[in-house]
Formats: sequence, structure tokens, C-alpha cells
Amino acid sequence: MHQKRFVLCSATAVVALAIACSKSPSTPVAPGATQESSGAAAADGSTLKVPAPTPVSPVGGAQPNTFELVANRVTGKYDSSLNPSYEFRIKTPGGAVVSGCSSTVGAGSGSTVSYSPSCTLELDAPYTWSVRGVLGGAVGPWSADSSFKTPLGGYINGNELYDPLYNGKTVGTPVGSVSFTGEGAILNTNQSYVRYQLQSPLAAGEMSVMIKGADEGSPGDKSKVFAMQRGDDADITTNSYRFTAELRGANHPVPGTISCRMIAGDGVSRDCDRGPKNFDRNRWYFWKLTWNVGGSFTLEVHVDGPGGPLLYANTKGLSGRTYAPNPHNIYIGAPQGRGGPLDATLPGGMYKNLWVSSRPRPAFPGE
Repeated sequence: MHQKRFVLCSATAVVALAIACSKSPSTPVAPGATQESSGAAAADGSTLKVPAPTPVSPVGGAQPNTFELVANRVTGKYDSSLNPSYEFRIKTPGGAVVSGCSSTVGAGSGSTVSYSPSCTLELDAPYTWSVRGVLGGAVGPWSADSSFKTPLGGYINGNELYDPLYNGKTVGTPVGSVSFTGEGAILNTNQSYVRYQLQSPLAAGEMSVMIKGADEGSPGDKSKVFAMQRGDDADITTNSYRFTAELRGANHPVPGTISCRMIAGDGVSRDCDRGPKNFDRNRWYFWKLTWNVGGSFTLEVHVDGPGGPLLYANTKGLSGRTYAPNPHNIYIGAPQGRGGPLDATLPGGMYKNLWVSSRPRPAFPGE
């Protein structure tokens, strides 16, 4: 049965609000003193005397990895101090506006205005978008429709990340030996990992992923299945914003032990309770971290998927601290720290459907 795949985009407008408008006499006496809005609509339906904004990106059928609509700002035709807000919309190739994909964002002081949609769009599919200036109840003319394609399976948008990893590629940066199959991405060695950098820090949210093939028989000691840290500026072991989720391998005294550690900018290591478990490398396991501002963090592991039996769960407090590294780097696997290769990535793991967001994880196909 054919299944549609979807891309979910975070709702973050990346412009500062700075709205200014002016009223002028109904009869123009000079270009700067002209009425900029009128109840009488022009031939194009507009009632605000501003030009149509010019789309900047994506245009011309482009298919970006990150999803953000960017247009040039406009000012009044006769009063340059007029600073409208902007209405964006996304349409199907047939011309229908996509539900939830029409929104207005405030005006900024720079040369462009941006909008990151919060609607659901199909992956790797064509759409068009347009934008117009708005002020009060008056609207300017729509820009021409600009064509684009949604990301091919994944994106990094603000502090939200989705990477399916079963589509033969990644929106991150592979390091070391990483193989791509129709099931997922395989980290082949202790020094293999994929690095992602969020565009802005995530201070509260979820990191979750499906993993198969990494178990207590894999070569490793205090090995990692996924991790986060502040940039790449320090050994991950001592990084001031470290998070590591561990599945200890065959070289550890207690193979199969699950644990984790978070450091929230204060040099204090907060360690999860250690839970020795038996893994089956032929089954999928769902690993999920959640954390919140000044509260706590929780690591969960479920068998078979998000709704499967709970194998491990542990919560630790943050002593009022906030975990929000800047830059905020995400890893499947982990870079090597002072403990050497056996303390880095647990090799052999196949990963799919990596999700990092302030929003709960959506339902992905096959889970």
C-alpha cells in the first residue's frame, strides 16, 4: 500500500516586530503625504498602497534542506515610513491553499522578512508560495507564486530536526564509516557518527530515535548511542553542556548496561541510574530523551517502537539549571573523547527517524 511521507516544520518567525504607519489626507498634496490604504480595492484586489514583495528563497523549484520562506520587505509607495506586516501562503500545484499554511508575521527592520511554516506538507513534493504586505484591514498585492520542493526526507529548521536516514542520505554531516541502507544509517565503527548543528539552542524538548543492531556484544566500553554538546570546542567527556546516552559494550565489566549523563553548564555531572539489560540485535529499540527548563531530564528505552514495552526509564533533576548549549550540536553515535574509541560510538547500530524538537514526536511510518 502506498504511504505518503510528510515533513513537519517548526512555527518560528525570525523577524523582530517593528510596525510603523502613517495616515495622510485623502487628497495627495505631495508623495509623502498620500493615503496608503483605502477601502476601494485595486484591480488586483489590494487596498494597501505598497508594491508586491519579492520572493528571495526558495524560488525556481529549489529543494532546500531547511525550510524557511524569505522575501524582500516593502514600504509604502508614497510614505517610506510605512512598515507593514506580511502574510505568507503555500499552495498545491493545483492552486489550493494548504490548510494551516497561511500566516501573518510582523515586519522587521532588515531588508528581508522570513516565515517558517507550522503546517504539514508531503516530503519531496512540489508547492508554490507567495507573500503580501498587510496593515490593519488593508492588504497589498500578492507576489508572484514561487515554486519549490519540500525537503527530501529531512530538515533542520531553527531548533527542530528530523532525519529519516532510511532514504540513503542525511541532513547531518557523516564522520567516519557510515553506510546508508533502505532501513537506516549504520555506524560501522567506534569512530563513526553523524553530526547535526541546530540553528538555535533547544532549552526544553525531546531527542528520540529508533536503533537496531547495537547490543552488548558490540566492541565498546562506556559506549554512546547518541549525544549532545556545546559545539565542537571541547572533549565531549568534559564539555560544559554534555549529554550522552550509553549502551555499554563487550569490553565493559557489565555489558548491556544503559546509562546517561547530563552537564548543564555548571560542571556538575548528573548520571542516570545504571540498568543492565539484554538486547536483541534483530529488533528495533526506541531511545528517547526529554528535558525541561530548570527541572529534569528523562531517558527512556522501549522495545520495538515508541509504543512498545518499556525496557528502561530514569529521571534526574537539573538543580534549577537549563540545558541549552549554544551552538547546540546533536549526534547519533558520539565523537571520541578522552576515553578513546571504545568510549565513543557503539558500532553496528542502524538508526532511523531521528527527531529533535520542542514538539512531541509525530507518528512516523513503520513505527
